[in-house]
Amino acid sequence: MADFSKAKIVKLEFNSKYQRLFNRNSGTCGIKAGHVILKKGEEIEEHSTNDKEEALVVLKGKGRLVINKKENLDFEDSAVLYVPPETIHNVKNIGKGILEYIFITSNAKQKL
Repeated sequence: MADFSKAKIVKLEFNSKYQRLFNRNSGTCGIKAGHVILKKGEEIEEHSTNDKEEALVVLKGKGRLVINKKENLDFEDSAVLYVPPETIHNVKNIGKGILEYIFITSNAKQKL
């Protein structure tokens, strides 16, 4: 069983599209986090936050957050994005190089 009482450090890896950083199995109470690297033109694919809220911390590149197939939010490095619970969304790399970001999800106490 994971130990929720200890601080942790995870080194970022740069050799894959996706790296799980934290989840319940690694010793967090409710947050999940991952490191994502998308090549030019790649996307995550549409998915829902369900009962979680999500933050994206953009480290490098230029991207587009597509919300419910209707709203496009373009962003660049050094941005932080918020996605509310129950939101269908996708992240696309629209830049000339890689798009790199960290996502963090947490259980939302209230649904919208």
